[in-house]
Amino acid sequence: MKKIFFYLITLFFSLSATFAQKYQYPFQNPALPLEQRVNDLVSRLTLEEKVAQMLDVTPAIKRFGIPAYDWWSECLHGVARTKFKVTSYPQAIGMAATFDVNSMKTMGDYTAEEGRAIFNETSRTDTSSRRRYIGLTYWTPNINIFRDPRWGRGQETYGEDPFLTASIAKAFVSGLQGDDPKYLKAAGCAKHYAIHSGPEPLRHVFDVNVSAHDLWDTYLPAFKALVVDAKVAGVMCAYNAYAGQPCCGNDQLMVNILRNDWKFTGYVTSDCGAIDDFWERHKTSPDAESAATDAVLHGTDVECGNVTYKTLVKAVQDGRLTEKDLDVSVKRLFTIRFRLGMFDPPSMVKYAQIPITALESAPHKAQALKMARQSVVLLRNENNLLPLSKKIKKIAVLGPNADNANTQLGNYNGFPSVVTTVLMGLKEKLGNSTDIFYSRATDFVDTTHPDFSKLIDSVKDADVLIYVGGISPRLEGEEMRVKVPGFSGGDRTTIMFPTVQTDFLKALKATGKPVVFVMMTGSAIAIPWESENIPAIINDWYGGQAAGTAVADVLFGDYNPGGRLPVTFYKSDNDLPSFEDYSMANRTYRYFKGEVLYPFGFGMSYTSFKYSDLKLSKKIVSKNETVNLEVTVTNTGKMKGDEVVQLYISHEGIDYAPIAALKAFKRITLNAGASMKVSFPISANLLKLVNEEGNSVFTPGTVKIVVGGSSPGKRSEELGAAKPVEAILTLK
Repeated sequence: MKKIFFYLITLFFSLSATFAQKYQYPFQNPALPLEQRVNDLVSRLTLEEKVAQMLDVTPAIKRFGIPAYDWWSECLHGVARTKFKVTSYPQAIGMAATFDVNSMKTMGDYTAEEGRAIFNETSRTDTSSRRRYIGLTYWTPNINIFRDPRWGRGQETYGEDPFLTASIAKAFVSGLQGDDPKYLKAAGCAKHYAIHSGPEPLRHVFDVNVSAHDLWDTYLPAFKALVVDAKVAGVMCAYNAYAGQPCCGNDQLMVNILRNDWKFTGYVTSDCGAIDDFWERHKTSPDAESAATDAVLHGTDVECGNVTYKTLVKAVQDGRLTEKDLDVSVKRLFTIRFRLGMFDPPSMVKYAQIPITALESAPHKAQALKMARQSVVLLRNENNLLPLSKKIKKIAVLGPNADNANTQLGNYNGFPSVVTTVLMGLKEKLGNSTDIFYSRATDFVDTTHPDFSKLIDSVKDADVLIYVGGISPRLEGEEMRVKVPGFSGGDRTTIMFPTVQTDFLKALKATGKPVVFVMMTGSAIAIPWESENIPAIINDWYGGQAAGTAVADVLFGDYNPGGRLPVTFYKSDNDLPSFEDYSMANRTYRYFKGEVLYPFGFGMSYTSFKYSDLKLSKKIVSKNETVNLEVTVTNTGKMKGDEVVQLYISHEGIDYAPIAALKAFKRITLNAGASMKVSFPISANLLKLVNEEGNSVFTPGTVKIVVGGSSPGKRSEELGAAKPVEAILTLK
């Protein structure tokens, strides 16, 4: 017995010595609980070290072996802004047009895989620094509501509808952050919180005031979905003010809602320079020290910037806040880094094993092509001009986006090894059997009234004229130094299609040849003349690296388009309220009372669909009950195709309620002649209505349920959408 006891004592001291040798500090021990490790690390830092860790570019803490880290990385539609060649998916607005949450989750997963590959390779080969856009904290997705088509950054969003935005964003974050119970694959960040959607030139000074109904009905649902449901790791607070306080120092948004009501425990970063705005532009703080104090006490953990938060050392010394106040933020920040596995041996973190060969892997490129195809929206196809025959002898490919890789890549983008433009895609599709004439033909905007006669003469012998126009992310985007007719500061001053392009299309139409208009854009464009006179129109957004292949596949029938509009296409500027007015009155399909050019949710197909046999499990529903809906969808055409089944709810007789609101959708594929029963559970939450006080309430009354392939209304059916089916539900 004495020998056994002596052996155990020896073993204990041996293990203790090994532990002490391996882990000098408790925070280094992966076996300890996360909270204990974080608390231990933060307790060892000096005041100056803590403040330095609250800047987006953090220095190394060499005495603890903690490497430098840059919090700012981007992956809006694939990993962005790195020196590595990466996979580039369609711009966010294009991915929203897929109406496919499964594709979006896969894309998020693949994006995180490439981000991990870059981080792992950089960590292995360059331990001296952590450069920008290399880290695993991605400042995406942008879930602001695209309330006005003039906003240049609307292309970065998932459109105008809160439910679609929340659904697509949740799928993306789920894929991006992974399913490991201990480690994040990557960290997402919901931005810009909140009520932020232009105008770009005013974003640093704008003070938004909206009704309680609009706040909770439109501007906050997607953020709540990511924070509460998707458990997003981060939130970025916006530049603008809300109700007199900057968003990053806002009582209601940051304290009452985000931290108290939604119980958000992740980290908050400011938008870049937003804390400077407190004292330099909003003038809500007299100086940098006051601004920094205000932001920290409101829960902004990271300043993207290098000025204001540096005053936090003095703010603590002056007694404006305590070092424990800083500890709250620093602990949140290190918690994220620990959850990303940055302080554990790579052998313990499965994501740390991802090799650099994951970049542009075959599955990733296939997904980029899949989503490029899925995002294409067929807007018009008079007399079934499309799909074209591959036996065609000569085509003319014209326009400023026909061979423009920069347009396809959108903004906040990465750079793939190969970008297939429309011209390239058509050449690959048709080979040497078809003579292809190409000319850029026009600029995006031109006030010189160019003479097109010579060019028109050179294309008169073509069998089909394909014009690839639209606009460009070099014209619309974030706070841009652009001022040309129709565009200013990154925003659009008009939604009308540039006159020079319409004039050129008129010249093409006058040839008597069939004309196909392929439009690239990040926002809704008013094309009233084109919609009446050009026989075939497809919207390709900014389709990413595979856009050219996808367009060629659609034009020649190798892929049947099934994309849907995530935004309303209005007829003219006269349909729009003031850009600076954030009220949702007469905005988006949910509240607009006029006649639109192309409705939200609309998109044509080369086949046709029929809806029938709508059934509800009950017709009277009480509070907290769920009703199950079933509908049959049939492909009544002669070609396999995708249909996006959309469910809308209208509360009848309530003035402030949306005209209709999307509450469920599902993208399905049907062979010619095939039918499918599609089911949706309609929970009590989906039946609730946000009242004028901003409360989500179950309101007794009559609800109309409409299921079809577009948002409800006569315009959808006029354009060729399948006739929807309807049912009445009584809320009791």
